[in-house]
Amino acid sequence: MFVKRPVILFDGVCNLCNSMIQWVIEHDDEGRFDFATLQSDAARRALGKVMDEREIDALPDSIVLLDSDGVHVRSDAALRITRGLGSRFALLRLGMVPPRPIRDAVYNLIARHRYRWFGRRDMCMTPTPDLAARFLDAGEPPRSPLG
Repeated sequence: MFVKRPVILFDGVCNLCNSMIQWVIEHDDEGRFDFATLQSDAARRALGKVMDEREIDALPDSIVLLDSDGVHVRSDAALRITRGLGSRFALLRLGMVPPRPIRDAVYNLIARHRYRWFGRRDMCMTPTPDLAARFLDAGEPPRSPLG
């Protein structure tokens, strides 16, 4: 097992990524997922347990899921996250029907233009006190996009 609980790593300055994390929190009734911004030291430590530095540097900069099956990126990460939210989101699993190269091409298109289409924050999000226990990087100071 790679991690005790699934961890979603996300671009902390991307408005789309932050909105997705807020959506997951809202629908994660059982609190299955933990979180960290990809810009954080906590994310690098979590990834460092399962990957070397070169592999970490090659990861996409939008959403990464670490779970008991390994490290998942792009469309696989997004679809596995919806699977982890339970059966009420079963229809979203139809996204697995197209072959991965097609899914990832769509994912990459959105990821490449996400700042232009959805905007960017000046700082990574800071979790509310009631959510801080689920954020691996809650004790770290907020990071700027360059940090």
